[in-house]
Amino acid sequence: MNRSASHRLSNSRRWQTAVSSVLCALVLAGVVSALSPSTSAENGAIDNAALRDSLAHAALLRDRAVSGSRAMAIVTSLTTEVGPRLAGSAAEARAREWAVSILADLDLQPIRTEGFELSAWQRHSEHAEVVMPFPQPLAVTALGGSVSTSAAGLTGEVVLFESLAALRAAPREEVADKIVYVGHTMQRTQDGSSYGYFNPVRTAGPSIAAEKGALAYLLRSIGTDSHRLPHTGSLRYTENAPQIPALALSNPDADQVERILADGGGLVVKLLLETSLIPTAQSANVIAEIRGHTAPEEVVVIGAHLDSWDLGTGAVDDGAGVGITMAAMALIKEAGLVPRRTIRLVLWGAEEVGLLGALAYRDQHRGELANHVIGSESDFGGGRVWKLTADSQTDAGDQLVAHMADLLAPLGIAPGSTKQPGGGPDLMPLVSAGVPTLRLHQDGRDYFDLHHTADDTVDKLDAASLDQNVAAFAVVTWLAANSDVVFRKAP
Repeated sequence: MNRSASHRLSNSRRWQTAVSSVLCALVLAGVVSALSPSTSAENGAIDNAALRDSLAHAALLRDRAVSGSRAMAIVTSLTTEVGPRLAGSAAEARAREWAVSILADLDLQPIRTEGFELSAWQRHSEHAEVVMPFPQPLAVTALGGSVSTSAAGLTGEVVLFESLAALRAAPREEVADKIVYVGHTMQRTQDGSSYGYFNPVRTAGPSIAAEKGALAYLLRSIGTDSHRLPHTGSLRYTENAPQIPALALSNPDADQVERILADGGGLVVKLLLETSLIPTAQSANVIAEIRGHTAPEEVVVIGAHLDSWDLGTGAVDDGAGVGITMAAMALIKEAGLVPRRTIRLVLWGAEEVGLLGALAYRDQHRGELANHVIGSESDFGGGRVWKLTADSQTDAGDQLVAHMADLLAPLGIAPGSTKQPGGGPDLMPLVSAGVPTLRLHQDGRDYFDLHHTADDTVDKLDAASLDQNVAAFAVVTWLAANSDVVFRKAP
């Protein structure tokens, strides 16, 4: 880490004293005692006095974060000093070195990396053009994992399908020896729900087309922008289908293709794509902790993924999450607060290529997952949090989430269901292993304008919005860790 970044991230020990002073003032003023205590609950809920102190500390953490956190400095440092961080690449390795250095500067100890192996894909060059009827270049990008064309390229007639369902239903003779193009109508939503619906166009489409004899596969980018910046993202080749080149068109270029095809005169496109695969590359998760003072074996997990695609600098996806969760952890550390349980920050590797870091974490920690109390990830950009949901199976858990919601209300965050699993993509393997989750839902209405594109750069982030996220993460993390409330029923 360079000197300027070290200066930006230097610890402010004066705030630790300020926290103690403010807490004493609140007690003397009777403010802390006015905070609503928890009723007694099963599984050893914290007592009223401890809860009052814990709520007071959470409120202080919230207000401190809103006044300015380290999140923007952290994500700026990551995207400037490392840049894009493709899974399994030398750049991802540099990102791990960067993370270890920053975490050490923040005094978040102990720090360790936990490695795993993967096949690392790389893009080298990509080009597409209309050959007939109206010769012109097309803005495309290869899907992650795509095979190359031959060195001479690939030329073929394009056949259009309006949806993946239409491609599935098409007879082989309609597809064979052609370049398949699939369009769709992804919509802009606050919660990003449209992405999950249309994502199979990217992940499953190439193999569906290949099974029917297609030469190559094109799709309209899974995104909501109107720029000539195509969106990449992983595909999933199936074992029983040939592997064909697969690329995404920018949305304006997809419009152009559809206009040409609408004339009924046919469309011939040439594709030229070079990629490579390193079959035994290395990645790793980076882990830091604040060890609990009473039950250190009980773990509250927060985190984000450290890798990114290679087109932009990975600021929105997921440098923002790295900055938010690291800053929240640092805030608790700086305050001199030591929770009852361990807070564990996990910066997952190789998320973009199939949650590989999350799967490795689950396998490497399988023996201790019963003691993972709850988890949450930040992986939806830098928009403001607008809703809190959780996956609680106990009355005590519901009550603690209600206290979290009370403290988050001044941030404009509404309470949602306490019976909603989630927590973020990297939490999915833990959810399958029975670990409860909590999710701070961010406003993602512009997220898919930037997601997986060359436009994913740090200038798209807003420092105040990141600070609001840090405040929310600090509140929920501290309250979950500084209690003995459990969120899942005993087996």
